[in-house]
Amino acid sequence: MKKILSTLGLLILISVALLGCRAKKETTQSKTSSSQASSSVKVANSSSQSTSQSSIEESTAPSSASTQASYNGSYYSVQGKYGEVIIVNKKHPLSSSYAPGEDPTAVAAFWQLVSAMQEIGYSVSNNYSGFRSYETQSGLYNNYVASDGQASADRYSARPGYSEHQTGLAFDLTDTSGALLTEYNASQWLIQNAHHYGFVVRYLDGKESITGYMAESWHIRYIGQEATDIYNSGLTLEEYYGVPGGGYVE
Repeated sequence: MKKILSTLGLLILISVALLGCRAKKETTQSKTSSSQASSSVKVANSSSQSTSQSSIEESTAPSSASTQASYNGSYYSVQGKYGEVIIVNKKHPLSSSYAPGEDPTAVAAFWQLVSAMQEIGYSVSNNYSGFRSYETQSGLYNNYVASDGQASADRYSARPGYSEHQTGLAFDLTDTSGALLTEYNASQWLIQNAHHYGFVVRYLDGKESITGYMAESWHIRYIGQEATDIYNSGLTLEEYYGVPGGGYVE
């Protein structure tokens, strides 16, 4: 009897031991699964954060793509912050029949600018060069070519159909002697303050490869409210709006 009891006790101990080992194994497997699941979550979260960060960086990165100006049969334009902006350069000509005359808003702003410069004491004349028809520009350009050759003329004079003056939005200031405005202090004031009147100095020093023309301290172009944004950017119209510039397409 004692032998039977002893045998039963031994079997019970073995069963308990086996159950304990099994429970330990299941616990270990459970911990391993939890650990693997946790790692998967961390990897997923890390991947999600990385993707999110990448998306943010891509969305805030400046675009290097060029803007395609639209053509309406008379002129090219882009959509600015406050409305349509006409683009005229050696890549964007005007129709030969486009003759809007001087823009009334631009003229009013121009006289305010001239008056301000005169009150400060700058030698600025009431005489200026504003709107030019296609025919007028053709005569001027041909005279310059006959005098200086086409290569030189192309640096400072637009071919007919390529002049901002034909839009009625561009003005050349002159001094009281009748010469184009080049006096240093007056020119610097114009660069720094023209935007308050809706203008930008169109052809800046060191930007000939972009604008297509040598620097002209006297030539201003009416833009309107967005002129201040352009001035603060330090960019030309071509750079600011992302439109092609430079030389003619021969």
